[in-house]
Amino acid sequence: MKNHFNITRNFLLELNFDITRENLEDGLMVVQKENFGIRNLIIGVAPPILIMEQFIFKINNQSEKIFKSLLQKNRDIVHGAFVLDDSGEKVIYRDTLQIENLDLNELEGSLNSLSLLMSEYSDKIIEFSKY
Repeated sequence: MKNHFNITRNFLLELNFDITRENLEDGLMVVQKENFGIRNLIIGVAPPILIMEQFIFKINNQSEKIFKSLLQKNRDIVHGAFVLDDSGEKVIYRDTLQIENLDLNELEGSLNSLSLLMSEYSDKIIEFSKY
């Protein structure tokens, strides 16, 4: 049986991510690559999937403008999407991958998608976080 946690961990290290916390028992890691705009990305190894979530901002005043813009931006995101937490107050980037045949390129593509999103959409994120 494959050790998906260690495989994922090794891929992250190969991609020069800092693993700031990890819990093998729960299958969780928290990673950073601040120069890519990735901070406190939670990675959950939960076969048959790998889950990636990063908190983006808190919605202080819900508005149709914010939700519409986020949904429109979802169309442009290569991998993953903006989602709301259960309370509907936090915007999170979330991506899921099948873990059985996960390779370095697939994981890197998802992480690059998040990085690109953070760089090209940061002005809107800052604007929305001030509402």
